[in-house]
Amino acid sequence: MMDVVDILFLSVALAMDCFTVSIVSGVLLKRKVWGVMLQTAFLFGLFQAVMPLAGWAATSGFRQYIEAYDHWIAFALLAYLGIGMIRESGRAEGEHQFNPQNLKTQLLQAVATSIDALAVGISMAVMDYERVGQLAFPLASIGVGSFVLSIAGFLLGIRYGRSIRRRLKPELLGGIILFFIGCKILFIHLFGW
Repeated sequence: MMDVVDILFLSVALAMDCFTVSIVSGVLLKRKVWGVMLQTAFLFGLFQAVMPLAGWAATSGFRQYIEAYDHWIAFALLAYLGIGMIRESGRAEGEHQFNPQNLKTQLLQAVATSIDALAVGISMAVMDYERVGQLAFPLASIGVGSFVLSIAGFLLGIRYGRSIRRRLKPELLGGIILFFIGCKILFIHLFGW
């Protein structure tokens, strides 16, 4: 299982997509609309917390068959997600054709930003998370972290506009964090660190 520091870093890494989308939404809103901001942040946090649970539940029944390879699976999933986020950070930002005040748009964003969390849940199933109770702190941390960083993203987007997106690469930071957590898991299992 991951320690508290890893869980907190994982929470921040997973929230980077929410943070990025919230910055863009804040740029489009141009003013504080607390109802929209709180609703979107709640949906982001909810989906970020539920998706790992779904991934864990879908895989936990197969644990005994994959224990010999669990560290490789966790590393591969986290490295894949991390490298994907790092690649995304280098792509040019296109025009966003969505209305952040629309509930359908908010739900689509919540699902899209939480797909990575599903894969993290799969990796948790192979990292000795055997009971739902063991997932309580990681899931709460992921959900709260996504909520808080979503609100922060909205406020930054509203305050600083589009120029912030060119200066700050949150996907890059999130990708690096995910990759290094995967490396740490692999090294602990291979070398007993």
